[in-house]
Amino acid sequence: MSKELPQGAQHRMFNGPGGYRGVPKMVLGASPPPVTITKVFDAWNEMIENENQSLRDRVADLEKKVHEQTDEIMCLRSTLADALRRISTIEGARATANNHGGGRATPTKDAIRLRHNNSDSARDISKRASSYLPGRSPSNTQISRRGVHYQSTSSLYSDGHSSSSVSPAPSPSPTQANNPHPVHHARHTTPSPSPFASPARPHQLGVLNKRWASTSDFATPAHHHQHQYHHLAPSPTPTNSQLARRPNSGSLHNLNHLRSSNSQLNLSRHGAKEAQYNAEEGIVKMYLRGRPINLYVPTPVRETYVPNGTSSPPPAKLKLEWVYGYRGRDCRNNVYQLPTGEIVYFVAAVVVLYNVEDQMQRHYLGHTDDIKCLAVHPNKLLIATGQTAGHDRRDARSWRLNPPSDPLSPEAEEWPHIRVWDSVSLNTLHVIGISDIERSVACLAFSKADGGSLLVAVDEAPDHNMSVWDWSRGERGYKLLETKCSADQVLAVDFSPVDRSTIITCGKNHISFWNYESGMLAKRMGIFENRERPKYVTSISFTDTGNVISGDSNGNLLIWQRGGNTVYKMVRGAHEGPVFSILVQKDGGIITGGKDGRIVEWDRDLERTGNVIEMPEQYGSPRVVTSGRGNQLVVGTTRNSVLGGTFTFPLRPVMQGHTEELWALAPHPGHHQFLTAGYDRTCYLWDTMAHTIVWSKDIGEHAQSAAFSNNGEIVIIGTTSGRWFVMDSETREMYSQHQDGNEPIQVLKFSPNGQYLAVGSRDNNIYIYQVSEDCRKYTRVGRCQGHSSFVTHLDWSTDSQFLQTNSGDYELLFWNAGLCRQIAQTSQMRDVEWATQSCTLTYATLGIWPEGTDGTDINTCAKANQIDLLATGDDFGKIKLFASPACHQRARCLEYGGHSSHVTAVGFLQDDSRLISTGGRDTAIMQWMVSSNSSSSHR
Repeated sequence: MSKELPQGAQHRMFNGPGGYRGVPKMVLGASPPPVTITKVFDAWNEMIENENQSLRDRVADLEKKVHEQTDEIMCLRSTLADALRRISTIEGARATANNHGGGRATPTKDAIRLRHNNSDSARDISKRASSYLPGRSPSNTQISRRGVHYQSTSSLYSDGHSSSSVSPAPSPSPTQANNPHPVHHARHTTPSPSPFASPARPHQLGVLNKRWASTSDFATPAHHHQHQYHHLAPSPTPTNSQLARRPNSGSLHNLNHLRSSNSQLNLSRHGAKEAQYNAEEGIVKMYLRGRPINLYVPTPVRETYVPNGTSSPPPAKLKLEWVYGYRGRDCRNNVYQLPTGEIVYFVAAVVVLYNVEDQMQRHYLGHTDDIKCLAVHPNKLLIATGQTAGHDRRDARSWRLNPPSDPLSPEAEEWPHIRVWDSVSLNTLHVIGISDIERSVACLAFSKADGGSLLVAVDEAPDHNMSVWDWSRGERGYKLLETKCSADQVLAVDFSPVDRSTIITCGKNHISFWNYESGMLAKRMGIFENRERPKYVTSISFTDTGNVISGDSNGNLLIWQRGGNTVYKMVRGAHEGPVFSILVQKDGGIITGGKDGRIVEWDRDLERTGNVIEMPEQYGSPRVVTSGRGNQLVVGTTRNSVLGGTFTFPLRPVMQGHTEELWALAPHPGHHQFLTAGYDRTCYLWDTMAHTIVWSKDIGEHAQSAAFSNNGEIVIIGTTSGRWFVMDSETREMYSQHQDGNEPIQVLKFSPNGQYLAVGSRDNNIYIYQVSEDCRKYTRVGRCQGHSSFVTHLDWSTDSQFLQTNSGDYELLFWNAGLCRQIAQTSQMRDVEWATQSCTLTYATLGIWPEGTDGTDINTCAKANQIDLLATGDDFGKIKLFASPACHQRARCLEYGGHSSHVTAVGFLQDDSRLISTGGRDTAIMQWMVSSNSSSSHR
C-alpha cells in the first residue's frame, strides 16, 4: 500500500533551498510530480538560443579572421609583385653592365626588322600607334600574323632607377629584311601553358637576365582560350633567326614583349611622290601637296646622290624614362595608390606607375590616344583604362555602319576601347569595346561584391550608353548587355560593394540606381523629394554597409539608403561649390574634396571631425582624393598636380605639370635641365636627373617659344602678343622686354658665336638683334622680309653669318644675317654647314616626309649635337628618329608614341643623353633616354 508525502515535503523537494535537485525517490505507490509542457519548451528554447548565439559568435570570429587573412594575402601578393619588379630591375641592370660596361639595357639588335612600305600610305601608318594586344594565354585558334609593324618591348620593365620603355634595336641588314620566308606569314598553334606554373622552372626563368613577364601566379587566370596575334616574339627580346625558327612561340604573353608599347618600330621607307633629281644642276625637287620645292644637293655628293636610295638606320634608339604631368583638369577618379607603393595615374596616352620613395616610374603604353578614365580591380593588380577615338576616327560618325574589318588590326586600335592590363608585368590581358564604343570611354568600374568579375563602362556618345562586360571571357571580353544611360552627361559609375547587382551612375541632372538581374537592367531615378535638385551630381561613393553617399554642384552631401532611391540624410553646405571627390576609408570615416579648395574629414555619421586641409591656390582644387600609405592622402588636382600629405603635415607636390597647350621648349646648353612654357602663362625649369622642378615663374602672358643664351645664364621667352622677355635663368629676374609686331613669336635662336639673336614672328618677318653686356642688352640690327607666310623654323650657320628659314607655305629661304638681306642665289648655299637642324624643309630632311603628307604634319625637328641623329615630332603624337642627314625619300626611322596630341617641340640635351618632347594639348612632357648603338657614327 502506497503512501503520499506531505505537501510541505514535496514543496521542499522541488522549490527548497538549492532548487530542483533531480527526480526524488518515488515512494511505493506515489504518483509523479506535475511538470507543465510550457516549462519544457522554455528550457528547450533557452538551450537553442544559447547554441545559436555561440554559433553566431564563432561565425563572426571566422569572418573577421577571413577578412584579416584576405588583407594579409593581398599585402603578400603585392609585396611579391613588387619584389619581382625589383628583381627584373636588378637583373636588367646586371645584364646591361655585363654587355655594355654599365650602360643601360638594350634589346638584341636582331629583334628589329625593316619594312619597306611601297603600297600602304606611310601617313596612315604614322597615325597608328603601337600597343599591347590582349590575352593571357595563347589560343588554339590560328590567326595570320600581319607584317604591318614590328615593334619594340618598350616601357615594360625597369632598367635602373627610372623604369621606362625599352626602345627598338637597330635594323638588321637588307638581306635579313628581304628574307624570302618572312615571319609574318606563319600561322601557329600553341597549347596554353598552366597559369600556375612554378616561377622557378628553368624554361620560364631562362638565363639570369631574363625578365619576369607575367603575374599569372597572382592574377585571376583566364578560363577561355584566347586568339594569337601577329608580331610574336619569345621573351625577352628575340633575334630574327629565333623568330623564324620558333613557329610555336606565338602566345599573347610573348606578343606583349614585342608589341609592348607605343614605342613603335617603323623602319619604313617613306615613299612620298617620287622626287626628281637634276644631276647637272645638283637640284632635287620634292613635292608637298603637289607643290614642288627645290633643294640643293651638297657638292661632295652631287655625283652619287640618288633621291630614292636606301638610307642608313638611325644610330640610336629611345627609351621612355620619365613623364612629367597629370590629367586632372577634366578627368575624375584617376589617381590610386597600389599596395606596392606605386601611384597610378595617366596623362596623354601613357599610364604612369610612380614609386615616389624609389623615384622610379614605369609606363603602360598600350593606348593610342587620350586616356580618359581608370579603374583598379579589387585584387589591386589588374587595371582597366579607357581611351578616346584615335586621330583617324575622332570625327567618324558612321562607326556602327563601318566597323573595322579585323578587330585585332592596328586600324581597330584607333577606335575607342578599354584595355585591361597587369600592373606588374604591364602585359595587356584584354582589349574590350572595339566597335562597341562610339566616342570615348567616360568612366569605368569593376564589380566588387563578386571579386571583380564584371566591368561597367559608359560611353561619351550622345546617348551615353552603359555596357556591362564579362571582361575575362575571351580576348575581347563578352558584352552582357548595353543600354542608354542618360541623355545628359555622365560623370561617374560604380558597383555596390555589397550587392553584386547594384550599379550607380550620376551626372548632369541625375543620379540613377540600376539593378542588374537576369540579363536586364532596371533603372530607378533618384528622388530628391522637397529638397533642391542639383544641376550636377558630381561624385558618388559607398559606405561599408552599402549606403550611397553623393556630392553635388550645390556643395551638399546626401546619403541614399541601401536598396532605395530616396534621400536618407542630407548635409547642406559641406563645401562652397561642387563636391569633386568622396573617399570612404576602411574605418568608415569619410573625406571629401571640393571646388572650394578644401579637403574635409567627417566621421561615419557625416559629422565634421574638425580636420580640414586648405589647398594652396597654385595647385588648384582637389579633383580626386584617395588613400595612401598609413594615414596619408594622395590628391589629384584641377591644375594637373598630384600631391601627398596628411591632415597633420602639409600637402607636398608629387608631380606637377602644365595646364594648357604647351609650345615652348629650350634645353639648357650646359646642364641636364630644360625649360618649358605654354598657354598657362607659366615657365618651368626642370631637372632631368632629379625629375623635379628647379623653379617656376608666372610671366602673365601665353608663351610660344623660348631659348637659352649660349652660356645658359639668360633665357628668352617669346609670347603670343609679339612681346619677348629677357630673364635671368637662375634668379628669374626680368631684365627687359621687347616688342616685335603683334603676332606670336614663333622661334627664338642665338647665333653660335653668341653675338646675334634671331626672332622669327608670325608676321612673316625675322628680326635680328645684336647681343651685348653678357646677353642682357639687345639692339635691333634689322628685319628680314621676304616670306609670304609666317615663319615656322630657323637655323644659324656655324660661322654665324647666314640663316635658313621655313614658313607656313613651305618656303625655304636663306639670309645674310648681318645685312638682313635675302640671298637670291640659293645654289650658293648648298655647302653651308648649319649649326642646328630645326628647319623641316631642307635637303637634310627630305626623307622625314611621308607620302601624301601635308606640309604642316611635321611640327618640329632637332639634330643631336654629337651623334648623326635626327628627331621629329608630328601631328599624330609620334616621335621619329632618323639617321642624319635624312636626305633620301626612303629614309628609315624608329617611331615612338605616347603623346596623344600634336608634338610641338623636341630637343636634345647638350650631351645627347636624353631627348625631350612636348605635347600640345595633352600638356605632357616626356623625357627619353638616348641609347647609341655601337655602330653609330660620331662627328
